[in-house]
Amino acid sequence: MAHGGGNKAIIAALAANLGIAVTKFVAFLLTQSSSMLAESVHSVADSGNQALLLLGGRRARRAADEEHPFGYGRERYMYAFIVSIVLFSLGGLFALYEAWHKFAEPHPIESWHWVPIVVLLAAIGMEGFSFRTAIVEANHTRGKQGWVSYIRTAKAPELPVVLLEDFGALVGLVLALFGVSMTLVTHDGRWDAIGSAAIGVLLVLIAIVLAVETKSLLLGESATRKDVDAIRAALVGAGVPSVIHLRTLHLGPEELLVAAKIEVAATASAADVADAIDAAEQRVRAAVPIARVIYLEPDLRRAVAAG
Repeated sequence: MAHGGGNKAIIAALAANLGIAVTKFVAFLLTQSSSMLAESVHSVADSGNQALLLLGGRRARRAADEEHPFGYGRERYMYAFIVSIVLFSLGGLFALYEAWHKFAEPHPIESWHWVPIVVLLAAIGMEGFSFRTAIVEANHTRGKQGWVSYIRTAKAPELPVVLLEDFGALVGLVLALFGVSMTLVTHDGRWDAIGSAAIGVLLVLIAIVLAVETKSLLLGESATRKDVDAIRAALVGAGVPSVIHLRTLHLGPEELLVAAKIEVAATASAADVADAIDAAEQRVRAAVPIARVIYLEPDLRRAVAAG
């Protein structure tokens, strides 16, 4: 996945959320609606999350050094994991707390009745634009995968995070609109609390999904099945009859480590083996360009079978 596409979606989401956060908070000050406050904090959390994703992407581009010889590519995964924690705590738990507080002391929206409706409808429009941008960018790399499969298998965390955040934001806005509308119709503040509680549950669930997926990336995931098959096929060639075993590991979304034990002929000279390894590395990089770090160990197939 090109990082530029991820950045475009992040910046679109950040711009939308900053504008939405301000308008929602003004609406809360005018109406004292719990749903509006929960949505205000949600937008603030989302804005902070997008800033974290941009920071992670920038720090991940640092060159490898002695302390981190494989570079900093996986730092993008760490910042994505922090995003899940922020969404869980600042977004989800706060909305649940605000719902509990409003249930204890329910009160209707007594003034500026039209403000939350207008703000929520405008926010749905802005979030829809952000969500559309993320979908367009994701479609460049999604291929024929379904959305669930794409989010679960994507190695670059930015677009899946933005997609889930924007989807959650749109659903949350609809829930807030429902809670506010029912409060205005019934003059019962408990509907507002229900809207806030639904938003909190939604954000907690999305945060858990993000945490599970980014944890897997942090622990270290292999290449996709398609890339593994391409690497295995590319290793076989002149001087390399077969691959004895193969391991891959993502050092970052666009950097792959390949370690393999390859079969060489028992009669091959050291020079022949070196040439075969060099040629195999070139074939692998041509087949899978993100395979930037390659370690190949020559061995005899009969020795492994006997050993």
